[in-house]
Amino acid sequence: MNGDTPHSHGIRELLLGKLMICLVVGGGLRADDWPQWLGPRRDGNWRETGILESFPAGGPPRVWRAEIGAGYSGPAVVSGRVYVMDRQVAEGASRPKSAFDASTIAGNERVLCLDAADGRLVWQREYDCPYTVSYAAGPRTTPLVDRGRVFTLGTMGHLACQDANDGRVLWSRDFVKDYGLKVPTWGVSAHPLLDGDRLICVVGGEGSVAVAFDRDTGRERWRALSAKEPGYCPPMIYEAGGRRHLIIWHAEAVNGLDPETGRVLWTEPWKLNYGMAIATPRPLEDGLFLTCFYNGSLRLRFEPGRETPVVAWKTAKQSERDTVNLNSTMATPWVEGGHVYGPCSYGQFRCLRLDTGERLWETFAPTAGKAERWGNCFVVKNGNRWFLLSETGDLILARLSPEGYEELGRAHVIDPVNTDPGRPVVWSHPAFANRRIYLRNDQEMVCFDLSSN
Repeated sequence: MNGDTPHSHGIRELLLGKLMICLVVGGGLRADDWPQWLGPRRDGNWRETGILESFPAGGPPRVWRAEIGAGYSGPAVVSGRVYVMDRQVAEGASRPKSAFDASTIAGNERVLCLDAADGRLVWQREYDCPYTVSYAAGPRTTPLVDRGRVFTLGTMGHLACQDANDGRVLWSRDFVKDYGLKVPTWGVSAHPLLDGDRLICVVGGEGSVAVAFDRDTGRERWRALSAKEPGYCPPMIYEAGGRRHLIIWHAEAVNGLDPETGRVLWTEPWKLNYGMAIATPRPLEDGLFLTCFYNGSLRLRFEPGRETPVVAWKTAKQSERDTVNLNSTMATPWVEGGHVYGPCSYGQFRCLRLDTGERLWETFAPTAGKAERWGNCFVVKNGNRWFLLSETGDLILARLSPEGYEELGRAHVIDPVNTDPGRPVVWSHPAFANRRIYLRNDQEMVCFDLSSN
């Protein structure tokens, strides 16, 4: 077994200096699996070797394609299988013309298991799920696969643990019925986090913004925090000052909790417009970096001898077009070497200095090619270069540095067919496993070979 494989109950440390990301993924996973949001270590770093240095003429070869339904859910790839969620609108029903219309839409959510080698359907589980949300294409969260179990979380708050072999439901919870969740405007979107035998979710409801469930039974282990809106940001665990901090960022504050008990360690108030706590917080050498569409950037710093972080700098009030630092809508930024890289509010892919927030450069090349509201790309690193998936369906090989953006190659790998934002987009995070990329739109899942062979 490769030494990079995460241990089933251990906490793996990575990133720089005193602040390291820690999480637990299932035992027995191969190093080339992609078992959850942002991959094996939940950090967006693809560590496989033997990956191509440039695209061949005509782009990387497509291995297979499979028809699926609509959704924003990214795939998880484990032990030769692909797990993803989609949505089927009921016969006679249709999505409204406006993506902001939250009228009731009858339909079902599905959990799909495909063969990673050829895209063949292995099993599916379908359940009734009327939608009352904006941007109603389908489920948002990436399945989490651990030791023969698949954990899924649907748009309306249906949490389920399924047998990875056949889709049989082992336990389930309903956030609306069990916790009084008022489903957020854009649906339940925070990817669950597994920490040992605790499945930690952003739920909502009074006193239950964060809830830890027993991995094996679904029994509640603890609950914590209250907020009018739970937000959309995935829970993350980072280490600082010699202890582990469960980061829960909701619409009113950034919070650090004890992941074993749910006890609140610290809170940094940050009230957000429209509850848009979305992008995954990033650990720094001495703190955290967060970014939000309307409210900009927040840089927190942990100082020696203090459990509570201080604000190193914060974006001043500004308009959504005239942005200063980084105002990401949904993309997880990349942090490296004292700099942060990621798309801003209108698709400006930017590089900032982390110590001051100063912008060093920007380009529209890896997002929409021009200014577009919520212009986006997904950022994954492999070795000394990055794979960027643009919202137009282009896979880009690039190098990122304080000196600028260097594009090494580009291939169109999937068509943007979701028109919710008023233009065709691909807004689903890809998975990288088996020296391949697995990605989807609202009509198909595709797989491309990215090996150097």
